[in-house]
Parts: sequence; C-alpha cells; structure tokens
Amino acid sequence: MTTTTGPAMRPTGATVDELAARRLAKAAGSVSFDELAASLTRDYDAWTAHVAGAAGCSHPIRLVGLVQHVEQATGRVTGERHTTDMPDGVLYTPCGNRRASVCPGCAETYRADTYQLVTAGLVGGKGVPASVGEHPCVFLTATAPSFGPVHTHRTDRAGRPAPCRPRRDLEHCPHGIPLACFQRHDDDAAERGRPLCLDCYDHPAQAVWNLHSGELWRRTMIAARRAVTALAKRHGIKLRLSYTKVAEFQHRGAVHFHALVRLDGLEPRDPDAVIPPDPRVGANHLATILRDAVVETRFTTASHPAREQGWPVVWGEQVDPRPVRLSRLDLDDAGEITTTAVAGYLAKYATKAAELAGHTSRRLRPDTVRDHATLDTHPGRQVDACWHLGTRPERADAKEWAAGWGRLQRWAHMLGFGGHFSTRSRRYSTTLGALRRARREWRLAQHQHGPDQDDEPGDEDRTEIVVSSLAYAGIGWHTSADALLANTSAANARAQRRAARDELDSITA
Repeated sequence: MTTTTGPAMRPTGATVDELAARRLAKAAGSVSFDELAASLTRDYDAWTAHVAGAAGCSHPIRLVGLVQHVEQATGRVTGERHTTDMPDGVLYTPCGNRRASVCPGCAETYRADTYQLVTAGLVGGKGVPASVGEHPCVFLTATAPSFGPVHTHRTDRAGRPAPCRPRRDLEHCPHGIPLACFQRHDDDAAERGRPLCLDCYDHPAQAVWNLHSGELWRRTMIAARRAVTALAKRHGIKLRLSYTKVAEFQHRGAVHFHALVRLDGLEPRDPDAVIPPDPRVGANHLATILRDAVVETRFTTASHPAREQGWPVVWGEQVDPRPVRLSRLDLDDAGEITTTAVAGYLAKYATKAAELAGHTSRRLRPDTVRDHATLDTHPGRQVDACWHLGTRPERADAKEWAAGWGRLQRWAHMLGFGGHFSTRSRRYSTTLGALRRARREWRLAQHQHGPDQDDEPGDEDRTEIVVSSLAYAGIGWHTSADALLANTSAANARAQRRAARDELDSITA
C-alpha cells in the first residue's frame, strides 16, 4: 500500500508527520494509520473545538438540525447555523451516563459534579452560606440485612488480612457445604461477596430488599425528622434535617446507603434560609437520632404469589453514624471522618452500579435475560430471582402489577434496585442541574467570545438564548480514529486544567 506523508496535522499544536501518526495508531491498537490520517486531514483545531463538549464521552449522541441565537428581549434572530455546516455534519452531545463501566468520561463529570454538590453542603459555596461548616453533621452508613453467609475481606488490628470465616466447630449446611472459610481474601478477591452455599442463600429476599430499599430509606428519614422535631420542642427551638445520599452495591449484590445528614436551624419567616442550629444540639444528638431511626424502621411488603404474607424489610445490624468535622485531612485526631474524605467517598460511590457485584448489562428483555440468569453463579441467580418474581400471573391486573412487583423485571439488570443512586433534600445545597447549566453557559460564552475576548459595550444589557431544533441521528463517533482523537483532546484539556490548578495553588499557598 502506498501512503503519502501526512498533511499538516496538529493534535498538539505541532505538525504531525507520517511517523508520528503511525506511532499514535500503534498505541491505539485498533485504529489503523490510514483511518487516523483521514481523520487528521480536516481542520483539526475547528473539529476539536466543535466536539469539545463531548470529547471525553465514549458514546456521544449525534444530532442534526438548526441552532439559532435569539435576543431574549426582542425575539430577533442574531445568528443561525445548520448542522450541515458543522464538522462531520452533526452536533455532538455527551451521553451523560453516570456509570463508570459504561462511559468513564461522563462518569467522571458526574463524579466531579457530585463532589461539588456534597462539598457545597459541607463548607458552603454555590449559594450555600459558609456557616454550614459549623453545623452538626453525620456521615451515616446503613446496610442490608444478611441473606446468607458470604466470603468477605477481614483484617486484624494491624490491618493484615485475616481468615474469612474461621470456625472452631466446623458445621455444614443442609447441602453439605462447610460453613467456614479459612482463606485470607484480598480486598479485590473474586470470592468476596460470594455465598458459601448458593442453594442456601436467599436470593429472592435480597431482590425484594433491593426493590424496597428506597421506601425503607424514605420511612427512615420520616422517623428521623419526627425525632428531630420532638428534640426541638423539648428545647423550645426550631430544627431541620438536610441530607444528601448515594446508594452503593456491595459485593454480595445488596444495596447499602451512605448519607451525609446535616442539622440546620429553621426560621419560620424565611424557611429557605440555611441558618445554624441552637448550640445546645450537637452532632452526637444527631448521630443518636439517626441510629435509632435505622434500628426501629421496618415494614412488610405487599402480598406476592410466592409469599402471601409478604417479606419483612429491615436494615442490617451494621449501622455507622459518624460525626463529620471541618478539616482538610481524612481523619482528625479523634478518628472522626472529615469533610474532604466524605465528599470524596460519596462522589466515588455515585458512579458505581451492579458491576461491583459481578453483573454488567443494560436493561434485560425476555430474549436476553437467559444470557444473564444463570443458576451456577451468584449474580445469575439474583437476575433469575428478579425475573421470576417480576413475572405477572395470569389473573393479575397488568397496570397494577407493572407499578408494583413488575418493577423487578424492569430493574433486573440492577439486581432489583430501581431507585436513584444520588439524591438530596431540597435545601442541602445546589443541584446537579444547576451545575450542568453553569457549565453549558460557560462553554457557550467561550464559544461565542473566546477566552480572552471582552464583551462589547452594551452586551451586558443584551441577553441571548439558544433555540435548537434538533433530531436524533445516532450514537457514537463516526470512526475509531475520531474516538481516539476526541478522547486524547479531552485528556490533554484535563491535564492542562490540572496543571493550571496546581500552579494557582502554589501561588496562593
């Protein structure tokens, strides 16, 4: 094959010759030199600027149509552009998937936004007063109950791996499986979370618990708010709970919750104000209230053909409410978790899903569920339990079943959990939507004016809005070379921003 020396190509601001392109193609593995050279033939700077908003996305959504800029006051169209005049003839937008296993780029954006949301509720910012840093705050972890013995990672007091499930008197389950394990499993061991006996493990109960865990959390917060109200009445004051929480899959496939719960004062004349609570009430009071609410909250599900009396839904025995203190360190001298650590924890958990339990798939259908509902694996049995419990009996009302037990089939790919992975109370802090709008407006301003261009006189009085008439055209980059170049551009941009932050920190230190 005859190839020409590469045209002027500038992925890093310099001319790229044939040898450099071949090296880049070789590093990518699945991208050929010819494909990469074809992508680099176009105006690289214009193309990277066009795809900047979705450059880090693995599966961007392609849109076609018309984009107009309109003066909000007069309705006058100041400019318009059709996607046919844009590079590639489409407009790219990120998929926005929060799962790191599906799209690492969008998940990283979601993680960063969640970190900002959590941090604002801890130390202020984004419209939250800085005084919240002095409010009593508790990091609460609430887990699912046991559905059968599983392999686990244990450590001794020195932090060294300890035997999984040591037993002096070795017992066997009804299926002849020893109910003990003397191996020392690492934190990332494949055995972690797997039942000692698949046949003894109560997979249906776990599927039901995952399905109803969101309702259990809602009732727990109701109980906690009632306890806070009673405490406030005893002291003759006004108090309010604010929180943000994330759900995380354990290795065994059961969901547990991490929540940051803050105690605020309440001004009846201005209920939206975030004010400090009475100093007589502290984090220890809040921790006690939350522990009692978790221990006491329980309910029974509706009847099911497989269990007419329903299933009891309760929290597990492991309840850990830990006071949070304002600090830059992960743990302070008292061993209490701090703001920096808790914000990082919650942001990290928000991008995880069922892959931690060994199952990864999109929404399942009758023709695809058999590929995942395998009875010889723990995740497979969980999917199988969800699918069978969610199958509608012949005499059941279709609409009522779909809104109830039918949700187990809808969320079988999430092992029965269909709730939101990240939620917050109204007055905890800002919202993910507000952070996304601010990012879009900043990118629009950069695109319209450039980073170093000042507004012209009178621009501050002229507000423009973007009106788009766009239609779906597909998912993904056109070629593997485009995906490589877009993700490389996004990685370079992240590295530059990180270097700029580090330089700024060194100047202000």
